Amino acid sequence: MGIIWTIIIGFIAGLIAKFITPGDNEPSGFILTTILGIVGAFVATWLGQALGWYSAGEGAGLIGAIVGAIIVLVIWGMVSKKRA
Repeated sequence: MGIIWTIIIGFIAGLIAKFITPGDNEPSGFILTTILGIVGAFVATWLGQALGWYSAGEGAGLIGAIVGAIIVLVIWGMVSKKRA
């Protein structure tokens, strides 16, 4: 059930991050939005553990996943602008 919950939270975080961060170089589609949110959750968990906000084995919640997804989306936009 943990994987399914991560996918659901990742999808919701990806959707919210796409609405918060405007831009033309956004990934689109269900799968890319879900991957964006899941990667954002992992980024938020990693940063939170590195900064001491989360203990070992504790993951980021929805807010942390959204913040992580926004970070990933901003990086995606910078990388895609350089390629174009």
